[in-house]
Amino acid sequence: MSKTIVVGIADYNIAKDCDVLVTYALGSCVGICLYDPLTKIAGLSHIMLPTITEFNDPRMTLQRGKYADTAIELLMQSMINAGALRIRLRAKIAGGAQMFAPINNKNLAGIGERNVIAVKKELARLRIPIVAEDTGKDYGRTQFLSAEDGKMRIKSVNRGESIY
Repeated sequence: MSKTIVVGIADYNIAKDCDVLVTYALGSCVGICLYDPLTKIAGLSHIMLPTITEFNDPRMTLQRGKYADTAIELLMQSMINAGALRIRLRAKIAGGAQMFAPINNKNLAGIGERNVIAVKKELARLRIPIVAEDTGKDYGRTQFLSAEDGKMRIKSVNRGESIY
């Protein structure tokens, strides 16, 4: 019997076998799915911000799952510890929408697009190829990842469902 594992904002988790990972409320945030097809180990991270160095609040640096440049490596290491092999990992990403009208706060301006860029940069640094993407635009998403087959399913209000 499969179970659904919810990944919260600024969090990450892994799943095996027939389990499904899900994260809700991907607006400007980005959901990163990693998958090892041989071991059927899946991982999902829900990042809020591009890089830990852009935000100087010491309280924020305690939550490394919040940032693209730290969360993806944490997720990858959790998967490796569970038996995944780094060279087999493939990524699928979603989110990074422009949810707000342009604002003057330089840290938050264009945050969705900046999150996507940071995620792609970190995945490239780790040499993990992106095999599917549903990013940008102006609407939120719910993201599912099946550990059984590595399929990413995206549901959006008034936009239906897509499978990658």
